Amino acid sequence: MRAFVLESAAPVENNPLLLTELPRPMPLENELLVRIIACAICRTDLHIVEGELPMRRSPVTPGHQIVGKVAAVGSHVSGFTIGQRVGVAWLHHTCGECRYCCVGRENLCEQAEFTGWTVDGGFAEYAVASADFVYSIPGNFEDSQAAPLLCAGIIGYRCLRLTGIDAWAGSRLGIYGFGAAGHVVIQIARARGAEVYVCTRDRERHQKLAAELGATWVGDATSEPPVKLDASIIFAPAGELVPVALKALDKGGVVVLGGIHMSPIPSFEYSLIYGERAIRSVANNTRQDGRELLAEAATIPLHTHIETFAFEEVNEALKALKNDAIRGAAVLMVGS
Repeated sequence: MRAFVLESAAPVENNPLLLTELPRPMPLENELLVRIIACAICRTDLHIVEGELPMRRSPVTPGHQIVGKVAAVGSHVSGFTIGQRVGVAWLHHTCGECRYCCVGRENLCEQAEFTGWTVDGGFAEYAVASADFVYSIPGNFEDSQAAPLLCAGIIGYRCLRLTGIDAWAGSRLGIYGFGAAGHVVIQIARARGAEVYVCTRDRERHQKLAAELGATWVGDATSEPPVKLDASIIFAPAGELVPVALKALDKGGVVVLGGIHMSPIPSFEYSLIYGERAIRSVANNTRQDGRELLAEAATIPLHTHIETFAFEEVNEALKALKNDAIRGAAVLMVGS
């Protein structure tokens, strides 16, 4: 099979992902072999390629928002058929035995494996996946439309959960950074009845898309919304936005940090967090997050805005992502 591999981290301008021929992997007894049709590109992929996340496997094939069809089934796997469409996400496998897994917090598993980071991922024609961790894709989503839901959607959904908002009707949610996750989250929040205030630096693409998707107010990344917010989610990997978001928060509100990597957070006055304001990070996801997100997305129904790239253009897609040149989500089209 053809696959892109990363041998050592480097700036994407250096085209660090190399196209090569690899043996087609064989699934173990509890795995599926998936023939990949589409793989959305995530900022986490960019962090891995450029070394902001340490390499956990070398060489490695990144990519963790996979939509494809089952090509082979492990001997101990039931409930899947050859040709069935499935989704593969960031969380590849958990131990099921640690103190986190035993209390329903498998996203914090101490021995977790991750697609495209600790195991090979979706920038390839085939990938193996743990059968217990793949998803059924609702029929009303095309392959390319479904792919961004498998990380941008799932992580965005978990961020919404951690805002602590229970009564969504009339609530005020802020979003800082409006890429793939932001454009999914605004649709879910608005469907629940929230007002959404978007702060993002890109006016031509991101601010325009936010307005099209029904944002109550749109401003620059460091602009202060016209009202105090009940909660905010920061998707941009910019630590300097944390004090900005706290300043815009109402008493008792929560700032949720939605990324796996962020630049240093500057010091700030205690007054910004006083009033029982809180900062929370999101780490990975549970399978329940994924199942609930896909079900709610299908009900809305949610529409992902995508820009597609040919398989051979993965380095170019990462460059576009780095420069905020993607309107919505980037999707690598691998097969058919």
